[in-house]
Amino acid sequence: MTLRAQFTLVISLLAFLPNLVLTLLSPAPLTWAALVWMVLVALLCGATGYLLSAALLRPLQRLEREVQAKAFAQLHPDDPREIVCLRAAFVGLTNRLEAEQGRRAAFMATLVHDLKTPLIATGHLTQTLASAALPEAERREIGGHIRGETERLLGLVQQMADAHRFERDEVQLQLAPADLGELIGRVARRHAPQAEERGLALSTSGGGRATVDAAALERALSNLTENALRYAQNRVHLHVSAQGCSVQDDGPGLPPGTSVHDLAQPFNAQPTTIAGHRYTAGTAGLGLFIVRRIAEAHGGELRYAEEASLSPASAGAPHPTFTITLPEVLP
Repeated sequence: MTLRAQFTLVISLLAFLPNLVLTLLSPAPLTWAALVWMVLVALLCGATGYLLSAALLRPLQRLEREVQAKAFAQLHPDDPREIVCLRAAFVGLTNRLEAEQGRRAAFMATLVHDLKTPLIATGHLTQTLASAALPEAERREIGGHIRGETERLLGLVQQMADAHRFERDEVQLQLAPADLGELIGRVARRHAPQAEERGLALSTSGGGRATVDAAALERALSNLTENALRYAQNRVHLHVSAQGCSVQDDGPGLPPGTSVHDLAQPFNAQPTTIAGHRYTAGTAGLGLFIVRRIAEAHGGELRYAEEASLSPASAGAPHPTFTITLPEVLP
């Protein structure tokens, strides 16, 4: 039964039942004329209920048509407060769904591009290795390139899996006291070959202790360090302070007006250009999202600012600095 039929039935019964009760309780004998009158009253009550239900449901039916057409009109003067709230909820839901679809479409396009490039390169290198008679030195070099492309693919797939898990579930931490100075030292040693390959100086400073998940925090700092090495011009510096752990470089930084919170999303439809590179969710955005979720799980947050040099060996203009804040860092 439709909602209009239910409204019609309720209104009709509310109008007809008093007449029926009065007729049955009347001391006058029930005649054919009275029966005919009751039938006419019943028909009149039904028609009244049908018309009133149409008037009552008109705003809801109008909203139904707008939802089906996905085109919401401006507020109507006869809309009750409940319909106004319902229309606003539908508009918000539709906008969120459209934004989510756009983000996921952009993510899939970026993902296909990021996966396709190393796969094509690996295919060409493998074909060259299998079909051409190459000296041992060149075979080793090609093998190194293949290994590098494979590691790049595995890293991207791992970031995708982590971002998908962190988007749905809470980050599970195993907290224990840790030396943050030693932690950033391990991160620096791991990325030293990458910095040397690019001719960059990678240094650390500061120290402190905090109750953290050392493996998760090291993972987050590694993501920030990889991003810093990608855009730095001369140096990257890791620093521990009373606020938390920071990664600073002397690259161009984020464009004015760019929010690190908006950029650190797992599905981001708006790429940002930094130093001629496309900064998208398919690469750095996934890493920043993982960093943000790990920071939030520790009770902190991911911050970005242009700060004075944290390295004792350099000074000058403010440098781009990402900081993972922690609730308490002890000297």
